[in-house]
Amino acid sequence: MISNADVSQAKTVENPEGIFRTTLSFGEESMLCHFKMTKGSRIPLHNHVAVQNGYVVSGRLKFHKGESGETFIAETGSSYFFASEEFHGCEVLEDTEAVECFSPMRPEYAPDAS
Repeated sequence: MISNADVSQAKTVENPEGIFRTTLSFGEESMLCHFKMTKGSRIPLHNHVAVQNGYVVSGRLKFHKGESGETFIAETGSSYFFASEEFHGCEVLEDTEAVECFSPMRPEYAPDAS
């Protein structure tokens, strides 16, 4: 399956609270998502098979890496990477917009996933 979408026309999903994800395009090998995150929101520590690359368009995030306990700040203009199965989570320090790529695609983020 291959899907393409315009961010202004694609379905946006809120999960968890304050984290708004819009899946833009994907095929089996990769997926591109747009995120708008509200200050004070959190993404709990988690992991997934897909590697994850991200770019902060605007705002600030504090990331946590599970196994090492390391934290780092990603702000406007920063990029970040998480390896496959690497535990990570984040705190949204200010309203933030980011774009992330996952490889392989995350089936649970497909627009038709329930």
